[in-house]
Amino acid sequence: MKKIYLVAIVMIAVAIALLTNAAGDMSTYSTFKDAGGSGKQVKIAGHLAKDKEMHYNPEIDPNYFTFFVRDNEGQERKVVLHGAKPKDFEMSEQIVVTGRMDGEEFIASDILMKCPSKYKDEEMQIKSKQGS
Repeated sequence: MKKIYLVAIVMIAVAIALLTNAAGDMSTYSTFKDAGGSGKQVKIAGHLAKDKEMHYNPEIDPNYFTFFVRDNEGQERKVVLHGAKPKDFEMSEQIVVTGRMDGEEFIASDILMKCPSKYKDEEMQIKSKQGS
């Protein structure tokens, strides 16, 4: 067997292994109800409960930030992030938290914020001009 065939087989095997590993991370979003009691790491999409308190005091503990998230089913839970408060956090349209439930709190290991587009105002002006 030629060396080129061996190299091609090895490259195909590595590609299959990488795709299999990446597929395990491509999970669907859960809810707080689904995450409760499982102890597994899940991703929950929701919205920041702006009417609830956010706690972040970098002078005391810069790696402790708490806030409340309302998932897509309307359940609301306290989220604890052992990290700094993200910049422009209050402006986010949607929040995806990755972590696990611990009693009634969700311990987040990662946060993804989906912020409003900076072109949103321009988009609204274009739509209003088209409607006129």
